[in-house]
Order: sequence, then structure tokens, then C-alpha cells
Amino acid sequence: MPKRAMDHTLLTAVLTLLGFGVIMVFSASSVEASVVNNNPYYYLERQLIWAGMGLFLMLALARIDYHVLLRFAEPIAWATFALLVLVLVPHVGKDINGARRWLGFGSLLFQPSEMAKFSLVLLFAKRLATEKKIRSFYHGILLPLLILSVMAGLIIKEPDLGTALALTGTVMAMLFIAGVNGLQLGAVIAAFIPAVGVLIAIAPYRMQRFLAFLDPKKDPLGSGYHIIQSLYALGSGGLFGVGLGQGALKYFYLPEQHTDFIFAIVGEELGLIGAAVLIALFFVLTLRGLRVAMLAPDRFGALLATGLTAMVAVQALLNIAVVTASMPITGVPLPFISYGGSSLLFALAGIGVLLNVSRHRVSA
Repeated sequence: MPKRAMDHTLLTAVLTLLGFGVIMVFSASSVEASVVNNNPYYYLERQLIWAGMGLFLMLALARIDYHVLLRFAEPIAWATFALLVLVLVPHVGKDINGARRWLGFGSLLFQPSEMAKFSLVLLFAKRLATEKKIRSFYHGILLPLLILSVMAGLIIKEPDLGTALALTGTVMAMLFIAGVNGLQLGAVIAAFIPAVGVLIAIAPYRMQRFLAFLDPKKDPLGSGYHIIQSLYALGSGGLFGVGLGQGALKYFYLPEQHTDFIFAIVGEELGLIGAAVLIALFFVLTLRGLRVAMLAPDRFGALLATGLTAMVAVQALLNIAVVTASMPITGVPLPFISYGGSSLLFALAGIGVLLNVSRHRVSA
């Protein structure tokens, strides 16, 4: 089949998000970087390096036939499993703020849980591409859930419940689109909800976050502080915002202002209009990604496009829900916008594969 031009609307949305993110990382981080690192460009410089590597990887994958990935699905999944185990080994995984989620040296850190999203999308796209298999309870439900449980369990152990939730949401979307038994999938989702409740109940810090979500003002200087400051930032922006770079909450009032809570800085500095534009860009990306899935020439391409689109959409939804106090804090970054090399690298890699699937679409 002759290759078509890649989806330029999708590409434009992603590049706009990336540019938006670089600007907001600098705006949100410059104060902290000046005080802590004596360099206002500290986080910007590192984000630009990761963005450059991610763009190179995206463009490379956009030109490599996505069917080539079939032979690498299992090796990448096994490599991801090994890295997730390795990160939990004392003195090997980097412990930062009580969480052991990173591998690397100095400021050059890599987060295997970000790789897990990409690798599981690839693995399940391959395994669910055979229609006969998805009609089987073992191949369609049990085996995927066992694989997901192992990966998610290792990520929860770090601990990182937010990424595990994003991973689970992505896999559930793929199983649904693949056409597995609806009753069985519904039963799994129904069982998933109390399981999350148990995970919250057995970890005191998660329970504190849940109680703070229900009533942040009950402990305004403790567990509720994060949510209150986030809402202050969003509320103070009004319709048009206080101006790019003019926000006050980044002056050590709002924690994680350039990572998990960067959307609050967007709301403060660019207002409701800026936040709405950002959400609209994610909406466009999601719609174009689903369009790529619908026009894919085979089931593997359709499932791959679905998973890669869900990987971004689910994570963006979780992040914005947390920042707007619509759900408890989970610690999930905003794709393309939050500071973080691993997240940006694998998000752009996923878009590269998605663009390649779009080049093989069956119609315009």
C-alpha cells in the first residue's frame, strides 16, 4: 500500500503542546531554579534537551513502518519488567522524596514506569490483534490482566499509584476497542474500584490525600495545602490570567508547580482562556488519534493507535482532574507540558508511532 502524508493536524497539535509546555516550564520553574540552582534556566535547559531527543525519536519512528515493532513487543516488555524490578533495588533505584522511581546518575534520571506505558501498549496491540484470541477468556481477559497486574504492582511498590491508574485506564481502553467480552470486562472494572479503595486505605499518606480531597480546609497547612494552593492559582487567573510569567503562586506557595501542578500555573497566568486552549489541544490530539485508529489498515495498527492515544488522553485527564480538585492527588504529570524527561521522551515516541500509522491509513 502506498504511504500517505502523515496526519498534519495531529502533528501540529503535538508541536503546539510541546512549545506551550517549554514556555510554561520556564515560567513555572524560573523562581525555584534561581533560588535553588542559582540559574533561572536550569529546568528549561534540561527540558529543551529532552524535547530535542524526543523530537528526533518521534520523527524517526514516524518514518519506520510500525509493523517492524511487532518483533520487538516482547523484548521491550521484558526489558521494562527488568527495569521496574531494578528500580526497587536499594542503592540502585534513586530515592527522591520517599519514592524510588528513577534510575540514573546525578541529574540525568530515567523513569521506567513511563516506559511501561509504551511497552504495554505495544505488547497488547500485538496480542489482541488476533480476533480468535480475544474471544477466549484466557487470552482476552485473564492473561492481559495478569501482565497488567505485574507491571502495575511494581509501579505501585515504588510507590506511584497515579501512573498505575493511567496504565490501567489505557489497557482497559484497548481491551474495550479490541472487542473482548463486555460482561467480563465490566466485571473486571467493577472489581477494580474497590481494589483502588483498598490500596488507598492501607497506605496512610494515600488516605490523607483522599481525606484532603473530601475536605482540604480541614488541614489547610498540611494534607489540604496542595489542593488549596492549586485552587487559589486557578481562581486568581480569572478569564485572561495575570500575565505570562507574572504568577505569584510559583514563589514557593504551590508545590510541584513545574511538574504535576503546572496546569494551575497555566490557569493563573493565562486564565480560563489559556487553560481552555490547552484542553482544546488535547481534545484535538485525542480526536485525531482516534481517527488514525479508525482508518488503520489492520487490527494491529488500530489497537496501537488506540493505545497510544489513550496513553496521552488518560494521563491528561487524570492530571487536570487532580489540579482542579476533581479527584485526590495522584502525582501524574501533564503530557508535553510538565517538566520531566522520561514522560516527554516516551510521549513523543508514542506520537511518532501514531504518525506512522497515519501514513498507512486506508483513506484520506
